[in-house]
Order: sequence, then C-alpha cells, then structure tokens
Amino acid sequence: MRIKKVINNNIVCGCDEKNREMIVTGKGIGFGKKPNDEIEQDKVRKIYCMTNSSVQRRLIELMGEIPYEHLRLTDEFIDEVKEQLPYNLNENLLLTLSDHISFAISRQKQNMAFSNPLLGAIMQYYPEEFRLGKNCLKKVRERLDVELSIDEAGFIAMHIVNAELNTSMDDMYEITSLIEDCMRIVEDYYGKKFDTQSLAFSRFTVHMRYFAQRLFCNEMHNDRTEERDEVFRNLIMKNCSEHYECAKRISDLVSEKYNKQVTDDELVYLTIHLKRISA
Repeated sequence: MRIKKVINNNIVCGCDEKNREMIVTGKGIGFGKKPNDEIEQDKVRKIYCMTNSSVQRRLIELMGEIPYEHLRLTDEFIDEVKEQLPYNLNENLLLTLSDHISFAISRQKQNMAFSNPLLGAIMQYYPEEFRLGKNCLKKVRERLDVELSIDEAGFIAMHIVNAELNTSMDDMYEITSLIEDCMRIVEDYYGKKFDTQSLAFSRFTVHMRYFAQRLFCNEMHNDRTEERDEVFRNLIMKNCSEHYECAKRISDLVSEKYNKQVTDDELVYLTIHLKRISA
C-alpha cells in the first residue's frame, strides 16, 4: 500500500495494489512521508474504506481539521456502541460524531457550552443511546481531561439514533419532537403516566421512532387492498376501538402540525402498540 496524500503526521490517504483509495491511521504514520512512499505496516492502527465516496472525501477533509486523538476516541467509542446495540449504524456516524465531539471539546475549553432543549425527551425515549452518550463523556474526561456537560450526552445520543434510522440530524430533531408530542397525547388520553422502565414503554418508543422516521422520510406503510388485510383492519378498529381512537388523535396531530397523512396501515400498527402500552 502506498501513500496518495499525507493528511497529517498520524493520517494518510493511501491506495492498495488495486488502486482502491482508503484512509490509514496510526501514530506517526505520515511523519516525514510524501506521496508514493510505501506505508509502514507496523504503524497502521486502522484502515477506513467507506462505501460512499462522498463520505470518504468529507472524512479526509475532517481528519485534516480535527486533532487525531479526537478521531481516535470517537472511533473507539463507535466500536463500543456497535457491540452494545442490536442495530446497523450508518457509516456516516464516524464523520458526524467526531466532528461534533471535537467541536464540543473546543467550545468547552472556551466556556461556550450549549444547552440541549430536548434533553428530557432524549433521556426518556432513547435511554440506551443516552447511557452510551454518558459513557462517551467519561471517555473524554479520562482521556482528554475535558468535562463536557450532560447536555452533550444527549447530543451524542441523537447522533447514534440518527445513524440507526439513516436520517439527517434535522429530521432527528423533528422525530424527537413528534415522539414527545405523541406521548403527551397518549398520556392525556389514557389519563396516566407510563412506567418508562417497562418493556411495553420501550417497545412503544422504539415503534414511535421508526413511525416518525417513515413519516419524515415519506416511507409510510402503504394501505394494502387485499381483502384479508381489509378484514384485519376492520377487526382491529372494532375490537380495539378505544385504542384506535387514540391512534386517530395522533394522526390528527400529524396532519395539523406537519401536513402529512397517516395511512390506515400505520393506524393499525399504532393501535396495536397503544393497546400493549395501556394494558
């Protein structure tokens, strides 16, 4: 493998024998090197070969802008996240999260911390991702001696969920806000607060995050016309009328606030999950 471009002392852009471009990191791997030099294999820590060429280019640019230790910390953290979550994560996470963490560290050193207006909702609806976000803060504190605020754990959690859902961060704020609005409707409708530690609540919030993702990505389940599906929908509407009414209130919110329509199929799925959480 030979060097195509030296990004800094610890990162180079290289090409293998098939001329495939990749990013190679390692302590001192680029020091004193120039294009076409052979990459020293004993210094290689990790090789990145993104499937998306635009992500690869943006990652190369970012690696030239942020400290190597920030990238390395983020990469190690993402490996831990992948081990603990049962979801596939978009490869873009390394780019977005390392950029965010590096910027957060820079802001903290200048006493310019940002507050997270959705922190309460994030803690409630993305508990596992928030726990991992707190682990990241601990890693930053121990490795870099920088104390980031708990708000940053929320921002990190949002990046993780965003990578799970393959959405944009703008959509993630909309998704979280919608889930919060829907939970207010549900709690008001049933007249009670739900146990946020229960399995039913966890299942419902997971369903809601994917419901919201489909909504904002215009990928809602289509209404099917098969007779058996129509019979099933009618059966749910009749036997779960109380929960179906709550689902329609959520549909009304979506229509009024976002000018989007919830399909009959989505209403049925919502009804089933509402029945489970209200039991």
